[in-house]
Formats: sequence, C-alpha cells, structure tokens
Amino acid sequence: MNHFPIEFPRRAAMALFGGAVAAGALGAAPSARAAQGSRMQQVIPVPESVREAPGVRFELGPDSAIGADPAAAGVAEYLAGVLRPATGYALPTGERGDLVLRLDDAGLGQAGYRLEVTAETVTLRAGTPEGLFNGVQTLRQLLPPQIESADPQPGPWPIPGGAIADRPRFGHRAAMLDVARHFFGVEQVKRYIDQIARYKINFLHLHLSDDQGWRIEIESWPRLTEHGGSTEVGGGPGGFYTQQDYAEIVRYAASRHITIVPEIDVPGHTNAALSSYAELNCDGVAPPLYTGIEVGFSSLCVDKDISYRFLDEVIGEIAALTPGPYLHIGGDEADATTDEQYRAFMRRALPILRAHGKTVVGWHEYAKATPQNPAVVQYWGTDPADPEAAEVAAAAARGSKILMSPANRSYLDMKYDESTELGLNWAGYVEVADAYGWDPAAHLQGVGEESVLGVEAPIWTETLENSAHLEVMAFPRLPAIAELGWSPAATHDWESFRARLAAQAPRWEAAGIGFTRSPQLPWP
Repeated sequence: MNHFPIEFPRRAAMALFGGAVAAGALGAAPSARAAQGSRMQQVIPVPESVREAPGVRFELGPDSAIGADPAAAGVAEYLAGVLRPATGYALPTGERGDLVLRLDDAGLGQAGYRLEVTAETVTLRAGTPEGLFNGVQTLRQLLPPQIESADPQPGPWPIPGGAIADRPRFGHRAAMLDVARHFFGVEQVKRYIDQIARYKINFLHLHLSDDQGWRIEIESWPRLTEHGGSTEVGGGPGGFYTQQDYAEIVRYAASRHITIVPEIDVPGHTNAALSSYAELNCDGVAPPLYTGIEVGFSSLCVDKDISYRFLDEVIGEIAALTPGPYLHIGGDEADATTDEQYRAFMRRALPILRAHGKTVVGWHEYAKATPQNPAVVQYWGTDPADPEAAEVAAAAARGSKILMSPANRSYLDMKYDESTELGLNWAGYVEVADAYGWDPAAHLQGVGEESVLGVEAPIWTETLENSAHLEVMAFPRLPAIAELGWSPAATHDWESFRARLAAQAPRWEAAGIGFTRSPQLPWP
C-alpha cells in the first residue's frame, strides 16, 4: 500500500485526486455516478437530515461578512480563520453579515445544529456554541476542497442551497493519542486536534504515561519527567509537557470544543515511574529505563502505602489542570499483579480519583474491580465471545457506561494490510471497511445503545514518530469511526460512505494532511 505523507507534492497529488466524488442521498447506497452533484450529499459524518434546493447556491464573495450573536463570537472568529487564507477575503465579524450564526435553536440538543443555505444567506442555528462549531465543520465541507488551503486560491466559492438538520447519535466521540511511546510536542498535538475536529470528534484522550516515558510535569514528584521523560521507544530523547504546556493543550482543545481526558496508567505500564523513584518498587530497587515495546512486566507495589500517596498527589495535580469530567486510570495489561492484588489496588486507587472530583475511566480489565458508578469502562478487546467481554456486559448491567474501541475495528495504529510500512498487527489488519463495518450498540452482547457512552479511535505510537506518521494511519480510517459515533445507525451504508470518504481526498491534500490510499475506496 502506498503512503502519502504531508510532504507529498501537491501537483502530483492533484493529478491523482483531482475531482470530487459525491455520496448518495441520506441512508441510500447509490453508485458514484448517481451520487455526483451537490456537496450536500458528501458530508462526513452524514447528517441526520438533508434537503437540497436544486438550482440554488450561495456565493461567498469579497464583500461577505460573518454576523453572529455575541455569545457566538468565538465560533465566528474560528469560521473566519478557516475561510480567510484560501479566499483572501477580509470576512469581518460582527452582528451582521451574510454568513449568520445564531444561538436561538436548542431543538437539536447540546451539539446539534441547523444549516440553511439560500442564494442570499448562509444561516447556522444552534442552542450552544458547540452546536454552531459542529455546523461550521459541515459548512466547510460544502465549499470547494481548495477552501482548506493555507494559501490564496482563485475560487469561486459556491455553497449549494438547501437545509441540514443534524445532531449526534452519541455524546462522546473520542480520539486517543499515545504520547508516551513516542513524545509529540504541543504543536503536533494541536495539529491533531484540528484534524479530528473536522469530523466532530469532541474528546481527546492523552495517554500520558507508560513504561517508555512519563510525559507530564508533576511538581511534587519532579524526577518523573527529569528522568522518566528522558527517553522513548528506540532510545530517542523523549520529552514532556510542563504544566503550562498541558494547560495550553487543554485551552486549545477547548477552543475547538474538544475535552481533554488525561490518562495515568496504573498499576501496570509504570516502568518510567518505577525507574524514577526506587521507593515505588516492592524491593526498593529502581529498574533501568525501558525503550522496547513489550508489555505486562511492570507494576506499582500494591502493598506499599507510598503507592497510593504517589497516586493521590499525581492525580491531584493533573485534576487541578483538567476542567473536563474524566480522568483515565488505565488498568490494562497488569500481568505483574495477581487478580487479588489488582482488585486490592483498585479498591484503594479508584476512590482517590473520585475524591479529586473526576469520573473514572479505565480500560476494560478494571471492570473486574466492580468500579462504583459513575464509571466508564473502555472496551478494547477483539473477541466479543471473550470472558472479559462478559465482564464488560456485567458492568453495563450495573449501570456503568461503556466506551467502545475494539482494537480490531478502531485502533488506528493497526496496519491496513500486510504491506503497510508503519503500525502493528497484533489485533489483525484493519482496513477502512473494517473500521466502518460495525455497530457500537450491537458489538457486544448485553451492551445496548442505552449503555454505550460513545466511541473512541486510539492511535498507539510504538512505531509512529511524527505527525506525518499519525496522518497516514488516521486517514482515511478516523472519519469512519467519527461517522459511527455521530450519524444515525440507519444511515450507515458502506457504498455511500466509501464514495463520500474518497471525495475527502482533495480536501486533505489542500490542507496538507497525509493519508493512505486504500484500494477499497474509489479515489477520484
């Protein structure tokens, strides 16, 4: 399979991906030929309702302006920032304009919106700035692909006429970025935030600690970053976020209506911490730093009180920096502890997170510790018949919410096929059809729609070292997970989706986003 990194020459890419391929009408599965036409039918995630107005279009021009309610001023400035580079237009923001943002329609909930396009105006309505922001992501897909360019383009800038009413199926639509195996700096994280926001992702889970590196400054335990953050997989220089860096990531994500979920993985995946502080080890001896990719060999000392003082102080500092409701405790692959030790650890650890005001999220292994609700169990398994899947269903029956991220469907670091250069394949190969071809509310027996919090697309970085690597693994599969999380189940149709997804290619190229050219898609 060919990988096209962000440096791929624009002229060559345009030769490959020159025209747009439209998708069919809502819920239908038309051929690419039948679907050609309005970009109203190309949106990803597919909206709940689309009504076209044939023959009507709005033309964005040099005199266009953005008029917004005062409480929507931030979204208006974001929209202007999206549109100005390619158009070269001033696009002033204020209370009047032909692009109108109004906070006067709460009928589609916290995140929903209505979009109406006439020959004279484009009007977005929602009950919240978050809803308007989601509408902006749809609006940008209604414009020609070159709108995504950072450089001036010749235009014109038509928007097809019609109306869209839209809201998410699940309130939690997440991506995860592993910054522990390889470190990604603040600007790289911001770049990924902007990319996932395009597809209405609203949570970013940051895997901040693991055997290979500790990535967030803890003032009360400074060696975690001074020593534990000094390397990464393969022995590179590693790195870490100061608390100011982390606060900037949280702020930037919030400006894109994305909530950060920090993860401190315990009791396993802790070699970086154990190497930093000998007293966290049962024998009092600090192991060397680790730069391989094996798992399951490390553990905090379950029987030592200092393990829980450590956790309390670490979680306290991170919780104070994190305005969102969730904190992820990890809990996976703790093979160095017995089940009895694991449950004993969680009985003491979970109340610490709750005491700091956070709802606990953990990988599905922690379901065996019967966490007190509210709690979120993140399912990452590959076999719905596995006994651990039954534990997840039991947690759902107790009232826990389940976050769905089966590794053989949603892990973006899995290889597409045997020829993929990057990634791993322990969960199997995950092509685009695999990423799209499952229903989060029907994947696990005993875990129905009412128990599913949402979906998450994790990207682990044992083999990924830079933004270009992230992009060729996330695209085109991330939009598949995003659509499963946002769009009504009745609209999920592979033939429609593959045409709409292929039509995104010129947008990615114009934006400088690398992607993998899966042979499953009818690339233009």
